Formats: sequence, C-alpha cells, structure tokens
Amino acid sequence: MTKGPVLILGARSDVGLAVAHRFAEAGHPIQLAARNAAALENDRTDLALRHNVPVTLHEFDALATETHSAFVDALPELPEIAVCAVGLLGNQAESEKDVATSVLVMRTNYEGPASIMSELANRFEARGFGILVGISSVAGERGRVSNYVYGSAKAGFSAYLSGLRNRLARKGVHVMTVLPGFVATKMTAGMNLPSSLTAHPREVADRIVSATTKRQNVIYIKPVWALVMLIVKMIPERFFKKMSM
Repeated sequence: MTKGPVLILGARSDVGLAVAHRFAEAGHPIQLAARNAAALENDRTDLALRHNVPVTLHEFDALATETHSAFVDALPELPEIAVCAVGLLGNQAESEKDVATSVLVMRTNYEGPASIMSELANRFEARGFGILVGISSVAGERGRVSNYVYGSAKAGFSAYLSGLRNRLARKGVHVMTVLPGFVATKMTAGMNLPSSLTAHPREVADRIVSATTKRQNVIYIKPVWALVMLIVKMIPERFFKKMSM
C-alpha cells in the first residue's frame, strides 16, 4: 500500500528533522517546510538517498499567517500526516523586560502553529482523513515563574489541539498532542538537564510515529512527565507562588 506524504513544519529543528527521518524510514514521502527552505537542500538529499523516498522543500514562515492558506494550496500533494514542530523557547528574563520579545515567543508557539493547523484541518476535514500532530510542551500544564511566557503559549496550543481533536473526531481526522518535556537539542544546549527526564530527538520521533499508528490523543515522550506534572498541578496556589519553579 502506497503511503501518503508527511509534512514537517519547522523542519530545520532537531526534532523536526528526526521526525522526517523516522517517517521516511517508514516509507513516507516527505515535505520539509521552514524559513529559508533552500538551506535544507543537504538534508533533503540525505533523506531521499538514505530512505529512497521523494523529498521536497517548501518555504514556510509560521509568523506570516496571511500566507498559510496559499502555502497549503501550493503543496504538490495534500499530506496524509502533518507534524508541527515550530517553536521558540526564548528567554524568560528577556521576555519580562521586552514586550516585543515576549510577543515573538507567544506568536511563534501559539498563533503561527494554530493558524497553519487550522488551514490543514479544514482541508483534511473536507477530504475526510488525515492526522495532525502538534508538538506542545509540559510547560503549558501550569504557569511557572521560570518560563510562564513560553508556557502560556504552549498552554494555548495544547487547548487548541484538544478542541480541534474533539471537533474532528467524527470527521475521519485525528489530532495528536505531543508533550516532550526536556529534549537534548540545539535549543537546550548549555542547560543542565536531568538525564532521567530528557529525551533525544530520535526518541521523540520514534514515539510520534508509533503513536500516530495507534491514534493516540496525548503523549508524553518520557512517561514519568505525566506523574511529574500531575504533582505540579496539585500544589495549592498559596504554596506554589512561594516556589521558584
């Protein structure tokens, strides 16, 4: 059976490329979408040669929401699966001092991803099938002083994906939310991450591919994160606001 294409939004990221390789390994054609997509030519060639699947490059700017409809229409084929790996961790201290920086983090992690997923959702619904995968974050499960700007945007994206999942549940379209926790990537380089809570991009990719096959709804890459965040959410606010998490 011929497998449909997989669109990777935010294909320049470590996780995005790992997911592309994993789906290509499974036999799916790959559509790599990112800003300055031409710079991904070496990755395109590597994917195509390594996995013997068609790979195409597509210019995509998550923040240019007015271009998203035309972007989807210009794809050579509407994908079977779309994975949104767009994100910007930012720096909490800088976001607190500079509103423009804060807004950039919020738009990159919520507005842009929600906009492109909306365009894809409408087309998948009209077609009657497809899988949408949104990479959100455990940071969105409770606002914390250390990263509440980033976390608030991810909370919005998680809520959006939840609503979209329920809307499309009877339309043949599946929506999955991915909550990776810490991932060892260029974005987290230099951070002192606990090994028991930290995944690697290939681990994220393996879990996503497996979960799409099983049509899972919400997945934690490291299952321990489900317990960690349950405990965090249960701390009473009067105590929580005295903590420095």
